[in-house]
Amino acid sequence: MALGVFDTYLKDGPGILEMILRMGLTAFFVGLIGIERQMRHKIAGVTTHLMVAFGACGIAILQDALFKEALGMAVEMANQGVTVNLERQRVIAQVVTGVGFLGAGTILKTSNGIYGLTTAATLFLAAMIGVCFGMGGYWIGIILSLISFLFLTGFRRLLEATSIKHTKSPEILGSEVIEK
Repeated sequence: MALGVFDTYLKDGPGILEMILRMGLTAFFVGLIGIERQMRHKIAGVTTHLMVAFGACGIAILQDALFKEALGMAVEMANQGVTVNLERQRVIAQVVTGVGFLGAGTILKTSNGIYGLTTAATLFLAAMIGVCFGMGGYWIGIILSLISFLFLTGFRRLLEATSIKHTKSPEILGSEVIEK
């Protein structure tokens, strides 16, 4: 029974090598962003970013397979005179909701300001990169990753050279430097 379901999925969705490629690209590019966050001792580091991205990528791969299966069924139903409306983005939209909830947990408001917004944004970004690669949008995933990494690293250095300064996060649980 379970093997039959797996056979159907592989027939309708991307093959094993394609799934490995999508997950591998997600791991590499989101890993860069996660490492940057980890090096800055932020509350969500490389592991959190990768888990969010893998979850989003997995949902996107599943959505891709479900869409292809639904497309085949829609053609059969259209031949019978039934009108079918396929909405490929429905499952992906739920990723945005879930990641928004997760990102909200990284934001901290204190009397000195609001912290964690960049980390929340990078978690959202990790999910969107995972969705891009999961749906087979390799170029948009690569471009999104590289430009985002440039913003996180190079743009911050550019701001430090001007009169516009970046406010450092306070010493809070999860942002402290752990020395061995």
